[in-house]
Order: sequence, then structure tokens, then C-alpha cells
Amino acid sequence: MNMPTLQLGTWLSSGSPAIAELAALCGFDWLLLDLEHGCEPEASLPGLLRALGGRSIKPIVRVGAFYPDQIARVLDWGAKGIMVPHVESAEMASEIVRAAYYAPRGRRGLSRTVRTHGYGLTFSTDADAAPRLMVQIESVEGVKNVEAIAAVDGVDVLFVGPADLRHDLEHHPEWNVADFDACLAAVVNATLKYGKAAGILCRDVETITKFAAQGFTEIAVESDLSILRQAYQKILADGRRLQ
Repeated sequence: MNMPTLQLGTWLSSGSPAIAELAALCGFDWLLLDLEHGCEPEASLPGLLRALGGRSIKPIVRVGAFYPDQIARVLDWGAKGIMVPHVESAEMASEIVRAAYYAPRGRRGLSRTVRTHGYGLTFSTDADAAPRLMVQIESVEGVKNVEAIAAVDGVDVLFVGPADLRHDLEHHPEWNVADFDACLAAVVNATLKYGKAAGILCRDVETITKFAAQGFTEIAVESDLSILRQAYQKILADGRRLQ
């Protein structure tokens, strides 16, 4: 069996079309537009998606929570995939699939004139138009149910939210669950068992190799705001050493 190709992405949290376009031009495989913690409001998404249009890049939108109407809107606007935070059950994963797909697989509302269908010029509901669905495993409950979530048809990626998962583990010691690395292994094993991809966000380039060796193939590195912050801090630190 061929090993999946490593797909590198990054978070876009600033809401800047210029930064989004620059990241796309640099050659990332996918970019995440963040409605959960990012600065951009939902109304800015059409412009950001246009900045990414006409390229091989896959724009993924993380919705704030499981909002079926928001999932349908951002797909209509041209997102190629959806990420949903805090998925803890197969039932929730199944509802996400139904919200993102047209009938007979789902119950997403149909409009031929939205941007994703070329405003009526390229209408299609076939497999080529299927959205990429990423569900986030960010809690002990999500890890406990990870195999059932991975088994849901239509879910493509189980994506670990490391900060939330660590926080959940640290603040519920009474649950006596496995440590962080064991949770990561459980996610990867579930994706291998059911033919899905495992994803994770990392905070530095050096950890890409570590996570790839563990079996993660959808890896996001940093966010635009973090990259800018670190660059500004380095400029100031280096410059002040010269004073």
C-alpha cells in the first residue's frame, strides 16, 4: 500500500487577503481560514476565498462550531473543505457529513448560482465536488470515541487540536486516561484502520519530522499571526543588540 503524501498547511487568522494570497503563492498544499479563533468575520470569507481562487491550493474553513447553516454557506462561497472543532462522537461526525453533502448523502441546501458552482456555469454535485471534511479531536471524550468517529463514511481527516487536548488531559487527572503521546497514537491507529488521514497543528518546523514519523500526513505549521509575531520579535531583538 502506498503511503499518503505529506500535505503541509498553515493557519490564516489575520483576515488579510494579501497574506492569504501570499501563502497560496508560496505553495502550501492547503490553507486554513479560521472562524473559531481568527480575526476574520464570516462576512470577509468570500473575499479571502477569491484571493485563493484559481490555484491548486485547497482552502479549508474552520467553522466556529457545528453550525450546519455556516457549513453550507462557506461551501457555497468556494471553500474546498470544512474543519469542525471539538468532535466527540460518531453521531456528531455523521451530522457534519449530512450538513456538508447534498442529497441523497446529506441535506445541504442546493443552489446552482453560488460561487462554488461558478455562479451557475459549472454546476456539479458529483464526487469531484465533494468537500474535504476534517473533524478535530480535542478532548479525552474525542479520543475515547476516536475509532467510531474514524469509521464514519465521509469524514476524511481526524485532526488533533494539541492545545485543547493537552488542556483537557491536564485538567481532568481524575479520569486516569492515557498521556498525550498515547492519545496521538490512538488517533493515528484509528485513521490507519479506517483508511482516513491524521492531521495535527505544530508550532515549529522542527516538529514536522516527528509528527510525520508518527503517521500524521496533514500537518499545519504555525499561523500567519504567529509567524509575523516571531519575525517582528527577531528584528527587534537583533536590532537592539546592535545599540
